[in-house]
Amino acid sequence: MRFLILCLLINLFYQFGYSQISGCRDPLAINYNANATINDGSCIYNASSISPQSSFSLQPVLNETSGLIRWGNFLYTHNDNTDKRIYAIDTLNGSIANTYTFQTLTNIDWEEISQDSLFIYIGDFGNNANGNRTNLKIYKLNKASILTNSPVIDTIRFNYSNQTNFTATGSNNTDFDCEAFIVTDDSIFLFTKQWITKKTSLYSLPKSGGTHTANFITTLDVAGLITGATFVKNKKIVTLCGYSNTLQPFFYLLYDFNGNSFFSGNKRKVSINLPFHQIEGIATSNGIKFYLSNEYFFNQALGTYPQKLTIFDLSTYLGNYINTLTNLNQQISEDIKIAVYPTLIENSVVIEHSELQSNLNYKLTDQFGKIICIGKCKELKTTILLNELPKGIYILTTHGSFSKSFRLIKK
Repeated sequence: MRFLILCLLINLFYQFGYSQISGCRDPLAINYNANATINDGSCIYNASSISPQSSFSLQPVLNETSGLIRWGNFLYTHNDNTDKRIYAIDTLNGSIANTYTFQTLTNIDWEEISQDSLFIYIGDFGNNANGNRTNLKIYKLNKASILTNSPVIDTIRFNYSNQTNFTATGSNNTDFDCEAFIVTDDSIFLFTKQWITKKTSLYSLPKSGGTHTANFITTLDVAGLITGATFVKNKKIVTLCGYSNTLQPFFYLLYDFNGNSFFSGNKRKVSINLPFHQIEGIATSNGIKFYLSNEYFFNQALGTYPQKLTIFDLSTYLGNYINTLTNLNQQISEDIKIAVYPTLIENSVVIEHSELQSNLNYKLTDQFGKIICIGKCKELKTTILLNELPKGIYILTTHGSFSKSFRLIKK
């Protein structure tokens, strides 16, 4: 209780004692506030659209390409039917450079692929047929073992924390379908494809094998169907892709957010000038050059749209933000350093910095972005008491002439 009271007092002192201004910090927004020091996620943007730089036809075997990642020199994709393979694609011409087969797996409805530094994750969680699957799963494959053709595979099984009704809904009539997820240091985050509300809900679950509950976090109105996600960790960028009921594809940009609270920062929808494209996969390595894959689509009235790999340059939308991050990082020079210790905490954590002016603020959040406490470092060495903090993973973020985040574990 003392810890909570202390955090509350620090919070009030911080809010009223210092001139922190919340607002839109993106110069591209129509409500940009040049005086804002804290991004409150309120940015509003004019409608915009983008055309591809180039595109390549994909081979017929990839007519149901459904997910995409950039790993090393290749893109990797898979189909959402019974195919048990992933395909390495040449980024220069879209040709298949290699194929990896996983005979021990089943493909009920593979809808997404993601990765971290050591593993590839394949989401077998497509649920649009009747909305009542009880065997949702994500396969976790060791990258090194894939390349040696001796795959080591674990399975992550899950259910949605807020799904209680498993009555068959019929085709494309559920809000518990999913085709997009990302992997962070600690967790998997799902972005649902909500056929009824045209929104997306964010869920989290552990990335370890076993059976878990995907915990509901929040919902964002995207006015469309989300089909893919990609994450640039060091730039705080999550980019979603999807399409409308009439197969008008779009990007949904999430950036400059707090921790893993992906909807807390800037949110911008960008229409793609490719009508009737069933966009399914999205990948990037730098937050500027993006690859999208689309399934084969045929309609007697609308025509034939073959499976393709399409390349986009999003520097118009994200370049300024990324350049700002680069400039901030350059400010962390030899005469401005910061240290946080210990990272495996028991009763307290210390923030020590060499900034000459005492203008360093801090914020402690849990792994889902919920604020635990905030405060100001009035000395070059500040101790934060955390005696009554529950066990778990936390993010300590400092804000001053530069920003930096530290991952803490409370034992």
